[in-house]
Amino acid sequence: MGKLITVASCSLNQSVIFPLRDSPSSNNLRWSLDFDGNTERILESIRQAKAAGAKLRVGPELEVCGYGCADHYLEGDLFLHCWESLATIISNPDVNDCILDIGMPVRHNNVRYNCRVIVLNKKILLIRPKMSLCEEGNYFESRWFTPWTRQRQIEDYPLEEAISSITGQRTVPFGDAVLTTIDTSVACETCEELFTPAAPHVPMGLNGVEIFTNSSGSHYELRKLQTRVSLIREATRQNGGIYVYSNQRGCSGDRLYYDGCAMIIVNGRLLAQGSQFSLNDVETITANVDIEDVRSFRVSHSRNLQAARADPYPRIHADIRLSHPPLEETGTIISPSPDIPVHYHSAAEEIQYAPAIWMWDYLRRSRTAGYFLALSGGVDSCSTAVLVYSMCSLVYDAITSPKTLPHTRELVLSDCRRVCAQEDDWTPSSPQEICSYIFHTTYMGSKNSSRETRSRAAALAKAIGAYHVDLSIDTVVSALSTLFTTVTGFTPSFTSSNAAEGLALQNIQARIRMVIAYFFAQLLPSVRKRKGNGGLLVLGSANVDEQLRGYLTKYDCSSADINPIGGISKVDLRMFLAHARDKLELPLLQSFLDATPTAELIPTTNADSHTQSDEVEMGMTYAELSVMGRLRKVHRLGPWGVFEKLLPLWTAPPPDPETIATEDHGAHSDPQYVHSVAHGESMSPRSVYEKVRKFFYYYAVNRHKQTTLTPGLHMEQYSPDDHRYDMRPFLYPAFTAQYRKMESAVQALEAREKTHGVNGA
Repeated sequence: MGKLITVASCSLNQSVIFPLRDSPSSNNLRWSLDFDGNTERILESIRQAKAAGAKLRVGPELEVCGYGCADHYLEGDLFLHCWESLATIISNPDVNDCILDIGMPVRHNNVRYNCRVIVLNKKILLIRPKMSLCEEGNYFESRWFTPWTRQRQIEDYPLEEAISSITGQRTVPFGDAVLTTIDTSVACETCEELFTPAAPHVPMGLNGVEIFTNSSGSHYELRKLQTRVSLIREATRQNGGIYVYSNQRGCSGDRLYYDGCAMIIVNGRLLAQGSQFSLNDVETITANVDIEDVRSFRVSHSRNLQAARADPYPRIHADIRLSHPPLEETGTIISPSPDIPVHYHSAAEEIQYAPAIWMWDYLRRSRTAGYFLALSGGVDSCSTAVLVYSMCSLVYDAITSPKTLPHTRELVLSDCRRVCAQEDDWTPSSPQEICSYIFHTTYMGSKNSSRETRSRAAALAKAIGAYHVDLSIDTVVSALSTLFTTVTGFTPSFTSSNAAEGLALQNIQARIRMVIAYFFAQLLPSVRKRKGNGGLLVLGSANVDEQLRGYLTKYDCSSADINPIGGISKVDLRMFLAHARDKLELPLLQSFLDATPTAELIPTTNADSHTQSDEVEMGMTYAELSVMGRLRKVHRLGPWGVFEKLLPLWTAPPPDPETIATEDHGAHSDPQYVHSVAHGESMSPRSVYEKVRKFFYYYAVNRHKQTTLTPGLHMEQYSPDDHRYDMRPFLYPAFTAQYRKMESAVQALEAREKTHGVNGA
C-alpha cells in the first residue's frame, strides 16, 4: 500500500447580501455583505474536513465575500472586511494542522487580484493570484480584477496589521508558485484557468506537482455539468495527478445559481462527488487518495523527457506531512477510496431542482412573505407554479428525511418557520402545507377567457396547496376603455381593419394584470392576517423563446420581481411538466400538456376553449424558435449564417423519428435535432427563408422589450438576457442586405429546381 492522503473539498452557499434589522423590533431592513455568515460556513467546512481526517481543505472561489459581489469589488471596505474575516478564521483553534486553500480578493500594489490564500497553523504560506480571468457569457472579471501575468514569479506582499499581529509575519510570498510539503507538492488552479488551452496544471504537473486544487465560481446551466466533468477528468488523465475541485452553491444575489458538485479525481478516475442540487449550505466531501498511484502513472518516458526540460516554479515549503502514518506505526488500516461513476441528473430533473433552490435562497434571504403568481392555466405559469411546489417539496424533504444532516435540518426548519410565519414548535406536515402559507395564485379572467383555463388553474392551485383567488378584470378594462373614449371620442375595436386597435385592446388586458398582481401581492398577507410584515414577491412566467422573439406585452405579467422560467425553452418546459406529472404525482399536468398554447386576449365564440394559438400567431413553432435562438447566440450567426446552416437540414427528407433523442429535445443545435424540428417534413428553400426572415424581423423590432426583462434564473446558453449576458443594440435597422442575399439564394435554387427538378435530380 502506498502513501494515503485524505483531501477535502467543499461547496458553500456563500451569500453576497444578508438583511439586518436596525433593532429587534424594527421593520427597517438594511443590507450588508454577509461576512459573518460566510466566515462561519468556511469554519464549519474546515471542521467537517478535519473530522474526516483531511490534511488539505479546498474552498470555492472568493468564498470569504461570496463570488457575486460585482462592483462591490471596487470598494476598499470589502478588502478590509475580507482580511478581518480571514483573521477570524486562522485564529480559530479548530483550523490547525491542515492546509487551508481559501478564496478572497487581495489588493497588491494598488492592483486588485482574485486570489487563493494558502494557510497553515496561523501562517500564510502563499497568496496565489488568478492568472486567467473569465470574460465569457455572464462573467466580466476584468471589470474588477487584473490577471497575474508573471508566470513562475513571486514577490513580497506586506501583510495588513489585522493579520500580521496573528501570524507574526510582515511579508508573505505573492505570485505564481507551488507548495512543497514533507511528502508531496500542491498547486492552485482557479476556475477559468482550467478552461484555457494552456492550463497551468500542465506545466505544474511536469514540475512534479501531484495535487492540484481548483476553486471555482462556476454557475449552473442546463446540461453544463458534463462539460465541466470532462475537462476536470482530462486534466489528470494524460499527466496524472490528484484534482480537488470546489465550487460555490446557491443563489449569490443575482440571476445565477451555483451548482456545487465538488469533486475529487485521481488520474482521470472519480473518487468523490458532491451533490449538484441541495439545501446544504455547507457540504464537504473527502477521499483517501494514494499518492503512489500518481507516481506510477507518470512513468512514461515521453512524459519524463518533457518534465526534465520544464522550467522550474518557485517552491514554498510547508512543514507538514499530508499522508497518514504508515501501518506499522498506527496498526490501523486505511483504505483508498474506490472509483465511483459520475452522477448526472436528467435535464428534466435539473429544471425541477435548480430554479427551486434558487427561489428558496431568494425567498429566505429577501425576508418577504412568500410568492405571488398570476396563474393563467397555460404551460408557462403552470411550470412556474410547479417549480414553487418543487421548492416546497425540497424544503419538506430536507426537514423530514433521515438522510439530512442535523445542521441542515435545523437551518431549513428555522427558515421555513420564519418564512411561513409559524411558531417555534411548528413542523410542516406536507409540501402542500408549506405551499399554503407562502404561495398565492390568482386567475385573472376576462370575457375572452375560457372555462378550460379557469378550471385548470383552480385545479392546479388546489393540488399543490396554494392560496388561490379567481377574479375578473372586465370592470377594470371597461373603465380604462371608457376613459380613453371619453377623452378622445374614439372607440377602438377588435374588428377594425386597423391592427393597432386590436393590439391595444389586447395589451391593456395584459398590462392591467401586472398592476393587479402587484396590488394583490402587497395586500394578500394582510387579508390573510399573516403575522409580521412584508409583501409577496411577484413571479413572472415568460419562457426564453417568447422573450427572444418578443412575443409578450411590455409591462404585462412578464414584468415581475423574478422569473424562474426566464432561461428555459418552451420545449424543455413541456418535457419538465411530463416529468413532474409522474415524479411529483400531479396527473392533472397532462391537461396542460394537451392544451393549445393561447394568450386568450381576443374575443371567442366558444366559452369552453379558445382558438387563439401562440404558434399560429408567431408563424413558427417553439421548437423552431429554440433552434434559431441557439444558432444566433451559441453559434454566433446572423440572418445569413442561420439561413445557410438551416437550408440543407430543413430541406432534406424527414429523419427517422426513432433516431431522435427525446430526453434532450430542444437542447441542441446538432444536425440531427435541427433536422427533426422541421414539422417532420421537407421544407422548400423559400419556406426556410421565410422562417429565418420572420424570426430576425420580430427579434429586431421587439429587441427593446429585452431591456426591461424581469431578472430570471440563467439556465440556457441562448438566453437573450440584456443585463450582461446578451448585450446588443435595442434599436435595429432592417436587415436589408442580409434578406437580399437570402432572397437571391432562394431564387437561384428555385430556378435550378425548375430546370433540373427537386434537389437538382
